[in-house]
Amino acid sequence: MTELGVTEQQPAARQAHAAAVARIQQAYAAIPPGGTIRLAKRTSNLFRFRDAGPAAGLDVSAFGQVICVDPDTRTALVGGMTTYEHLADATLRHGLMPLVVPQLKTITLGGAVSGLGIESTSLRSGLPHESVRAMEILTGDGQVVTATADNAHADLFRGFPNSYGTLGYALSLTIELEPVQPFVHLRHFRFADPESCMGAIAQIAVDGSYQGHRADFVDGVMFSLTELYLTVGAFSQVAPWHSDYTGSQIFYQSLRGPREDFLTIRDYLWRWDTDWFWCSRPFGVQNPVIRRLWPRRYRRSDVYRSLVAFDRRHGLSAALTARRGRPPQESVIQDVEVPAARGAEFLRFFAADVGMTPVWLCPLRLRSAQAWPLYPLTPDEVYVNFGFWGMVALPPGRADGYHNRLVEDKVAALDGSKGLYSTSFYPEEQFWATYNGPAYTALKRRYDAGGRLAGLYEKCVRGK
Repeated sequence: MTELGVTEQQPAARQAHAAAVARIQQAYAAIPPGGTIRLAKRTSNLFRFRDAGPAAGLDVSAFGQVICVDPDTRTALVGGMTTYEHLADATLRHGLMPLVVPQLKTITLGGAVSGLGIESTSLRSGLPHESVRAMEILTGDGQVVTATADNAHADLFRGFPNSYGTLGYALSLTIELEPVQPFVHLRHFRFADPESCMGAIAQIAVDGSYQGHRADFVDGVMFSLTELYLTVGAFSQVAPWHSDYTGSQIFYQSLRGPREDFLTIRDYLWRWDTDWFWCSRPFGVQNPVIRRLWPRRYRRSDVYRSLVAFDRRHGLSAALTARRGRPPQESVIQDVEVPAARGAEFLRFFAADVGMTPVWLCPLRLRSAQAWPLYPLTPDEVYVNFGFWGMVALPPGRADGYHNRLVEDKVAALDGSKGLYSTSFYPEEQFWATYNGPAYTALKRRYDAGGRLAGLYEKCVRGK
């Protein structure tokens, strides 16, 4: 058994991974200085649809494997480009799962750790990077280092979250796992105003349950200011029945139906993926007739995102909107974290000034007492992640970015922050004040002194 708690990999797996590390290090060194570097990936969950220009694509396909699962120590050694779908399949076979499993199947472990990863276990288990024990990272200067909380690269271990591939790329990660039960017992609680909903979240954070129902999982949806739901889930060994939301039924619509439900653990983990939360609507997939004709294997978030990317690339929706004489629309695709005590204020602002519904609600709290330098969350503070994804008509005379900038300003005023996986409009000074510019500069100087990788502001705001 290794000191990190993962049993030795099989020799073949160990040798294959070592060979892949050597290959990618050589490929990285061969890219001429000054060229834009990107990863050659089949899928992405980023929403920065900007032309970054010519770029060298690093083949990272060899890092999409689960190298080892150790049921005894409840740990796994996983390639950084492994999707959570693949990871969950591997761990569920042992009755285990990662402590936080982001909602969409093709989010990668490395992507969730270096960027944004939040789910319904985040109130009790924090964020994905908090259950990482070690990271093997190809740094911007071309070195491969192993970073842990207490070794010579502890600064990179703590600074890697929210760096979005601007300090380096995770080649493998050692993560903690937790035991699961076969089913999740859901109860849906309705609230008539944001204040009572946020109050319930605060209570769950203290009690670990709500109205006698254990809160192993908590998230929710706002359909309007007078119709909000929290779904509280508890692991269960038994299920009198269990629902299937991969067929004709749609999960988010079920929140308004019976107040109780059961799902298998696997179906629960991917309950949002089938309809990309509710974002499958523009493709007609929620229409019963079209849904019957749409093959089940294509009811997936990565398929819908590919369709969005195609539309953006060719400007089809924008052209159709203009032809119909409708006002231009702005893409408002964001996840923001606001202290729960200020959450009702944010929802009332959002309903009045943006007006998009539904809105996803997911409470979270850091698992550890120590803050993460580039992830601006305060230990022991309960936050609510608000997720909203869609198009909003621009008011007359307003340019693209109007609504997004309103959101950024309001979140800052409420002592919150937002994930950087989508478009951002922060002025540079405000950006670095929010995302700890001095700490980032020190990390960049140590691990990418030559600036081979784009900087965080250049990548996440300027789109380079």
